[in-house]
Amino acid sequence: MKRLKVLVSAYACRPSEGSEPGVGWNVVRELVKYHDIWVLTREDNRASIETELAHNPLLGLQFIYCEPPALIQKLNHNQRLVYLHYYLWQIKAYSVAKTLHSQLEFDIAHHVTYVRYSTPSFLALLPIPFVWGPVGGAESAPAVFWTDFSIRGKIYETLRDLARRIGELDPFVHMTAQKSILARGTTEDTTERLRKLGAQTVQTTSQLGLSDEEIAQLVRYGKTQPQGVRFISMGRLLHWKGFHLGLKAFAQAELPEDTEYWIIGDGPERSPLENLAKELGIHSQVKFWNKLSRSETLQKLADCSVLVHPSLHESGGLVCLEAMAAGRPVICLNLGGPALQVTPENGFKVSTQSRELATQEMAMAMKTLARDPELRTSMGKAGQQRVKECYSWVVRGKDLAQLYELIVQNKINKR
Repeated sequence: MKRLKVLVSAYACRPSEGSEPGVGWNVVRELVKYHDIWVLTREDNRASIETELAHNPLLGLQFIYCEPPALIQKLNHNQRLVYLHYYLWQIKAYSVAKTLHSQLEFDIAHHVTYVRYSTPSFLALLPIPFVWGPVGGAESAPAVFWTDFSIRGKIYETLRDLARRIGELDPFVHMTAQKSILARGTTEDTTERLRKLGAQTVQTTSQLGLSDEEIAQLVRYGKTQPQGVRFISMGRLLHWKGFHLGLKAFAQAELPEDTEYWIIGDGPERSPLENLAKELGIHSQVKFWNKLSRSETLQKLADCSVLVHPSLHESGGLVCLEAMAAGRPVICLNLGGPALQVTPENGFKVSTQSRELATQEMAMAMKTLARDPELRTSMGKAGQQRVKECYSWVVRGKDLAQLYELIVQNKINKR
């Protein structure tokens, strides 16, 4: 494979972190094995990156730190204006990229983070092939589930949808889509919006992955044999995480009295969820844990049998990959990123046609897994295999490097 000169835009990029910073870092760390990589990122990320590179140098990987005007940085203290900062950072990044390209003549440019489809990337204006994403954010909670939301939750969902639609009115978002040689969406919802924005060549692929170190760690935790049957949900206790659906399903599943349901995390829905468990008569079987450290969280995952992840809109769903790597079956809604990760071999995807049907199918999945330890084992092994084959950063990095080759050789196919 010829080493290409690749320019990457990664607003979020930090080693040893999850979420968006982890996506940015892991992508470029793997790409540099195959190509020479220049990364545009925030000044805020410099300390973490340079500390890591001082201990583990990566030849062929260069970082260019840039920021919008100082006033914007000051106003964005504690990320108060993060999306305005992000938008203006993109403009500054393009200015820097244009100068760099005149000196280095890059072969291809790629926007990696943020994973947000309703904000443009001005790197699309460079006279070279441009890859956008994976980007996400077009996912919405189905209207049939809004009945369960509080007034606060309904306002949140309305404003979220409105912000996305406003973003789609930006002519530069359309420009980004139309100038992309390839636009990648994290879910079918997002790829549909990318097509409507004018992207000609679109793929659906997750933005997530796990490093070999993370996979090995999760496999070690997964070797623990849980005592009895426990279901577990992990994440911020927010209305759209759907934990209320998990509780209702658990109450309907006709499970033995010693079966437990653990919920890890904290947030504004903590009190309503505790009250719901009491109303359903399952409070003695439900254990609410606060937000825990990563090691404590992974130990709790190891102590449980099945992950329940009923999120109503999520472009990613890293917790599902972590559970799969630990050999735990996953129950999720047939929505968003988790629906792409979970297959009939490693878990259950339940219908979202109605709240009642979703709860019934989730309860049936719980009942089936609780009664069949061999099924839990086989699904756990299938999940581990799927992670290694499809979600290892090593595999994903190699695939992306080869994709660049196809693009530069003008061999990319529409999908």
